Amino acid sequence: MPHLTSTATGTAGTDRSGTGFGVPGYAHPLVAPVEWDGLTRPGTPLHWVVLNVDNGPGARPDPRCLEASGRLRNAGVRVLGHLDTAYGARPFTEIVADARRYLDWYQTDGFLLDRCPAERSALPGTRRTVGALRGLRDGAHIVLGHGTHPFPGYAENADQLVTFSGPWSEYRWSQAAEWTAEYPPDRFCHFVHGVPRGHLEEALRIARWQGASTIYFTDRSDHGGRGTPWEAMPGYWDEIVSRIGTGVSE
Repeated sequence: MPHLTSTATGTAGTDRSGTGFGVPGYAHPLVAPVEWDGLTRPGTPLHWVVLNVDNGPGARPDPRCLEASGRLRNAGVRVLGHLDTAYGARPFTEIVADARRYLDWYQTDGFLLDRCPAERSALPGTRRTVGALRGLRDGAHIVLGHGTHPFPGYAENADQLVTFSGPWSEYRWSQAAEWTAEYPPDRFCHFVHGVPRGHLEEALRIARWQGASTIYFTDRSDHGGRGTPWEAMPGYWDEIVSRIGTGVSE
C-alpha cells in the first residue's frame, strides 16, 4: 500500500512535514472542554487527534463530540476514529461496523487501530482490516497502535505505526529497531507518559534520534495501570507547543 503524504496546513498549525503532535484522545469533551478547545488554538503543531467517544464511536451520535470534531476539522486538523482491535481478537465485522459509524456520524479522516497486534502471524488479519477501512473512505489515514516495534511488514500496510507507547522510565533507555531506518520519520509515532518537565528536551532528542516525527509527551501517569495518562493535557502543554512550533526540537 503506497504511503499517503499530506502537507495541508490549517489554522491550528497542521503542517505535517515536521515534528508535531498525535493526540491519543482526550476525555469526553464534556469532561475536558479546556483540552479540546486548546487544540484549535492557532500555531499548535498537530498531525492528528483521536476521537474516542466510548472506546469507539458509541451507540449513537454524541452532540458534544460532533461539535469538537467539527471544530478540529474546520481548523484543518485531521481527526481519527479510535478502533480497538484487542490485539487481533476482536471480530473483523465489529471493527468495520465501528468505522462506518465514525464516518457516518463524525466524518473522520481515518483511524487509529489501538491495541494492534505486532507479530508476523497477525499481519494478514491486519492487512484485511486496513484494506476494508481504505475501501470505506478514499485517502483514509491509518495509524497502527502497536505501542512497540512490530514485524516490519506492518509498515507497508499503514500510513504510520506507533512504535512506542509507555512510561518515560522505559522510553529514556529505548532503542529503535534497525529496520525503521529504511523509512522516513513521518511513518512513526511515540506516546510517552510520565515525562518530567526537566526532561522534555531529552525526550524530544530521543524521538528525533529514533526517527519519529509524530509524538505525544505528557507528565501525567497511568497510576500503576489504574487509569489513562492521555485524558488531560500535560502540565507543560504551552511549553512543548512552543518548543515544537518554533523548531527548538529539530
